[in-house]
Amino acid sequence: MRLLLIEDDLQAAEYLAKGLRENGYRIDHSPDGRDGLAKALAGGYDIIIADRQLPHLDGLEIIAALRRRNDHTPVLILSALGTVDDRVHGLQAGGDDYLTKPFAFAELLARIEALNRRSTASAETTRLKVADLELDLLARRVNRAGRTIELTTKEFQLLEYLMRRAGQVVTRTMLLEGVWNLHFDPQTNITDVHMSRLRNAIDRGFSKALIHTVRGAGYVLRE
Repeated sequence: MRLLLIEDDLQAAEYLAKGLRENGYRIDHSPDGRDGLAKALAGGYDIIIADRQLPHLDGLEIIAALRRRNDHTPVLILSALGTVDDRVHGLQAGGDDYLTKPFAFAELLARIEALNRRSTASAETTRLKVADLELDLLARRVNRAGRTIELTTKEFQLLEYLMRRAGQVVTRTMLLEGVWNLHFDPQTNITDVHMSRLRNAIDRGFSKALIHTVRGAGYVLRE
């Protein structure tokens, strides 16, 4: 994991960076808010750790600037401002966690690990991506190469099932059980009909097909 530490207390920053590196993290450090925001906007960080009271730009202003740009990188706020109002204000401003100084280094590690788990789980459950095809589970939206694709509810469920098993051959029996919740063969071509419509929606007009028929086995979605 790559972390950005925005901390103007150089002694504290050196101590934290050393401890985090010893625990396997890659650390970049910024000594003031303006430089920290520039590094954060450049991207590539899994988590940002930011003090509140910084030269040039307050930690909460950094968070606000990131959120305005639709950057949802998790931010752990470190601050000597530790009243309930301070913590609530920090979280309402867009911070993902708030740790009051002084703190135990073990707790900092635990907070970082929790943020990473939360971020990873959120990404896995709300958005799926294969090649230039994206499926947003929360917005119930499908895009390919920036083009919005309209699907019926069943087609959306079918695509989600395939994308979660990208690269894996999916049989008609698996589709009947996983998408239609049928544990018997209804002796119809229901899967083939819906798959044909889905392939038409997903692949028509694009140079590379993503959904393929595996003769005698089923279907596979792959790059």
